[in-house]
Amino acid sequence: MQTTTEPSQDVDFPLEGVRVLDLSRVFAGPLCGQVLADFGADVVKVEHPGRGDDTRDWGMRIGKTETTYFNSMNRNKRSITLDLQSKEGVQIVYDLLPQFDVVIHNFKTGGAEKLGLGYEQLKAIKPDLIYCAVSGYNTSGPEAKRPGYDLVIQGEAGLMALNGEANTPPLKFGVAVVDLMTGMYAAQAVLAALFRRERRGKGQLIEMALYDCGVMVTGYYGLDAMLLGHDPARYGNAHPSIVPYGMFESADGPLIIAVGNNSQFDKFCRQVIERPDIVENPLYATNVERAKHRETLTPLITGLIRSFGRDLLLERMTACGIPCGKVAGLHEALTSERTRQGGLLREMPHPVAGSTHVFAPPYRLDGQRLPIRSAPPTLGEGTRAVLQNLLEMSDEQLQDLQARGVLTLPETPGNA
Repeated sequence: MQTTTEPSQDVDFPLEGVRVLDLSRVFAGPLCGQVLADFGADVVKVEHPGRGDDTRDWGMRIGKTETTYFNSMNRNKRSITLDLQSKEGVQIVYDLLPQFDVVIHNFKTGGAEKLGLGYEQLKAIKPDLIYCAVSGYNTSGPEAKRPGYDLVIQGEAGLMALNGEANTPPLKFGVAVVDLMTGMYAAQAVLAALFRRERRGKGQLIEMALYDCGVMVTGYYGLDAMLLGHDPARYGNAHPSIVPYGMFESADGPLIIAVGNNSQFDKFCRQVIERPDIVENPLYATNVERAKHRETLTPLITGLIRSFGRDLLLERMTACGIPCGKVAGLHEALTSERTRQGGLLREMPHPVAGSTHVFAPPYRLDGQRLPIRSAPPTLGEGTRAVLQNLLEMSDEQLQDLQARGVLTLPETPGNA
């Protein structure tokens, strides 16, 4: 496997010894698996022998079988290939199952059961199994069999209606936010189930619906809508109740200004934009009044900010303790000194591309960022190692299964 050169033997991974069989694909399920892998679980990703995870064909190509999309959700995993439409492939899952603690999948409702991989079917083999099923909608509701897609659910859950400027059409988020949050919620549920099993010795069925998580993402805006009886107004980069707060254009580039209280506004007017008369105006003296009169205050503030250079504004606001920041391009942010010092992005060896960038886990435990144990795997790179190590399969057995299309083997033996 492709491993980081960072020493990790001294790291106390919370999930060391936990094994996860990740039957999922695309985003939400794989992200759940990646979170568990980041915490030290041995996550074995099961993929189709020919095409692998759908996202191996999404985004920019890296090597022969990986893409930027795939790599963002699959670090610290091992990949094996199995045709789950075949009896032999399903039997291998059955054979592996006693040595695993968690199963993750995102088959359409009823699809796992049809393959013989439903909860009750696997629970019969592994009674204390933690089984996490990700679907688009409530599995007991009338839409149970509808496929779940992030963009569709962003629309249906009202997320697009709260995003963007007031005079623009509904707008999706820049990333697949429903998939992302569902993956994180799913990982939380698995961790809770593992904790429960430690105390009670029982497994658990976890069902996560994209639509349910999409509704949760609406947060305080959702509760505002219920209290109002209609959609809350959209403010784009501004804040519905704090003024000035948002993105502004300086003389030489955009910046974020978040004036959080009246004391900060006083300093902002007197020491940053050099207009004490604004804060002395009763219409703008308090945040309640500023929000009430935003239609006159915002254009005034916007015009003044345009007359100053960005660095000067940032310097003055920082000195005053006013939250602020430069609006960076994505590449600029990822190559910044802040990102470098944080160790958030690593360049790791790749057998075909030479090297590849991999995001580091965001978690810091005991003052140390969890290291990357392995780069996202090439398709099936762990098939031989996993099946020989856990099931003691011989090379002859593996080659026979490959000849029958049940699995594919890496060109060279993987590491156990």
